[in-house]
Amino acid sequence: MRPPPVVLSIAGSDSGAGAGIQADLKAIHANGGYATTAITAVTAQNTRGVRGAWDLPPDAIVAQIDAVLDDFDVRAIKTGMLSNAATIDVVASRIASAACPVVVDPVMIAKGGHALLAADAVEALRDRLLRHATVVTPNRHEAERLTGRSIERVDDAIDAGRALVARGAAAAVVKGGHLPSAPATDVVVTANDVTVLDGTWIDSTATHGTGCTFAAALATRLAAGDDVVDAARAAKAFVTGAIRSGHALGGGHNPTDAFWRGTARS
Repeated sequence: MRPPPVVLSIAGSDSGAGAGIQADLKAIHANGGYATTAITAVTAQNTRGVRGAWDLPPDAIVAQIDAVLDDFDVRAIKTGMLSNAATIDVVASRIASAACPVVVDPVMIAKGGHALLAADAVEALRDRLLRHATVVTPNRHEAERLTGRSIERVDDAIDAGRALVARGAAAAVVKGGHLPSAPATDVVVTANDVTVLDGTWIDSTATHGTGCTFAAALATRLAAGDDVVDAARAAKAFVTGAIRSGHALGGGHNPTDAFWRGTARS
C-alpha cells in the first residue's frame, strides 16, 4: 500500500483536546494523512477556557522539527500557536527551505478569549512568517489584526486577503465564521484570482478548534496534491461536518467531531 502523505503540525498542546496539536492530529488522520508534530507550547485548558500557557524553549521546538524533517518525507507543514517572536523566528527559519506547501494558521486568541500570541509578536508573524506561507488562514479578527483593516462584508475580506498576499503569502483564505453580513462565507485569494466559498451557518456550541481543524484539513489536502482552491473547499466541507456532528462534551465551547465520517469508529 502507498503510505499516507505526511503532514507536520507545529502548534501548541490543548489538554482538552479540542484545538491545537490534538485537533490537528485528528483532522490530518481523518483526511487520509499521517500526522507528525512539533509542540511549541503547553496549555492547560478545557471547553470553558485557558487556565495557563507555557512556551517551550526555541531549542526544543527546533529539535522536534528537525527530528521529523530528517526522517519523514513531509508533504505539507501546518503552523498554529506560535506564541512569541522567538518561536516565530525559529519556525520561520526552519520552514524557509521546505520543499512542500506551508499552511499558516495565525492563532491569536483562544475560543474563550485568552490571548495565545504576544502583542509584540503580531509584527513578527506578519513580517517574518507570512512570506513562507503557501496559504494563510485567518479568521475575521486575525485578518483585521494582520492588515489593520476593518472587515464587515465579503468585499472587505477579499481586500484583506489581497493585503496578505501583498505581504508575501502565496494565497489567503479569510474565513467568514465571524463575518456579520455573510456568516460561513470564506474567500480564497491568490495573486491572480478570488474564489468565494459560500456556506451554511450552523447554530452550534461545538466550535472549539474549528480554525485548527480547517487549517490541518487544508494542509492534508495540499499534501495529497490538491490545488489551493480545491483544498480549501474540501477543508470547509470537512469542518462543516465536524461542527454539525460535534460532541456534547464539557460545559463551554464543545469540541468538533473530526471523525464524523465514521472512519475512526468503523
